[in-house]
Amino acid sequence: MVKLDQYAKAGIPFYWRVEQAAGRVPIVHTHVLDPASRSYEAGELFTGLVKAVAPYPVEVELGGV
Repeated sequence: MVKLDQYAKAGIPFYWRVEQAAGRVPIVHTHVLDPASRSYEAGELFTGLVKAVAPYPVEVELGGV
């Protein structure tokens, strides 16, 4: 994943990837930067409802997206 590596090298602390197959509810993959290794660690995976606290509290119903 070239973009993921580029963002990590740039020091972007959070990376979210949203995937959606035709006719399906989106899936949100979150990643958190490990500053020591300058690479992302897998974070939470959301389907149906995103209820995250980092980088700030957010709640999103994915069925309406």
